[in-house]
Amino acid sequence: MPKNALTVENLTKIYSNSKTKKQNKALNELTFEVKQGEVFGLLGPNGAGKTTFLSILGGTVVKTSGKVNVWGFDLDQNPRQVRASVGIVPQEVNLDAFFSPRKLLELQAGLYGVSNKDTITDLILKIVALEDKANAYSRSLSGGMKRRLLIAKAMVHQPPILILDEPTAGVDVELRNNLWENVKKLNKEGVTIILTTHYLIEAQEMCNRIAIIDKGNLVALDTTEKLLERIKTKKIRLKVANFDLNKNLSMKNINFKINSKNSILVTYEKNLSNFNEITNYLNQNNIKIEDISTEDGDLEDVFVQLTKH
Repeated sequence: MPKNALTVENLTKIYSNSKTKKQNKALNELTFEVKQGEVFGLLGPNGAGKTTFLSILGGTVVKTSGKVNVWGFDLDQNPRQVRASVGIVPQEVNLDAFFSPRKLLELQAGLYGVSNKDTITDLILKIVALEDKANAYSRSLSGGMKRRLLIAKAMVHQPPILILDEPTAGVDVELRNNLWENVKKLNKEGVTIILTTHYLIEAQEMCNRIAIIDKGNLVALDTTEKLLERIKTKKIRLKVANFDLNKNLSMKNINFKINSKNSILVTYEKNLSNFNEITNYLNQNNIKIEDISTEDGDLEDVFVQLTKH
């Protein structure tokens, strides 16, 4: 049974306004765990508390209460070991334009106290496919290369957990696919990945389990597959033969949308109706079905359903 790479218990962060005396609870008793070796999605709308949580892990924000354990180290008792166990890839591209990838990685390793004999600069550059650009100026790198270099910087101290904060924001489809290939490769080599993203289709394709937070509260935590099963609405597109546009279709708990004389969209709640009832009704009305295609909901539907965003 896989061990926990990260355990969060009743994590709370309250920001206080000294002028108005008002308190804002950015995180409200957040509790979840991340298994060793999984790709874990942390999703939520803007202002949900994701950045606060990552800042607590990174050591730039102090929690109000609760427990955080990273790779067996307690955040209160071993803060340095916690930070050493995590590599955070920021959303913003913050690279020195006049340093080469090799020099940037060596400097970053020095900041983490990695000795020269223990550095694995060449290996990291190979992993992120930047060995050919090792000595080029960072300013000459493409957008995708800069993103990969950010991942490389987060890996210099060989952390067992890699946190990707909106890693594909603003990059094109080709660069995004290239980046995910690198992430999958790292995960296969045993690195635990925690991902925040606004591209929900990415989370659906990449993550084993997903936590959704809203206004500091955990509103869902489950496997991607089980989250998708929560979608109540079913959509079915029917191709029909010469439907009479003057005819009305009406069934309890069923919504019929007539797109054309050859196309009807049927929407219904899974737990209230079944498709056999619909086909029987259509047959009784002499409507010949030529083809059927389903439009299953995706993670975005779950997200909207849970957060109302």
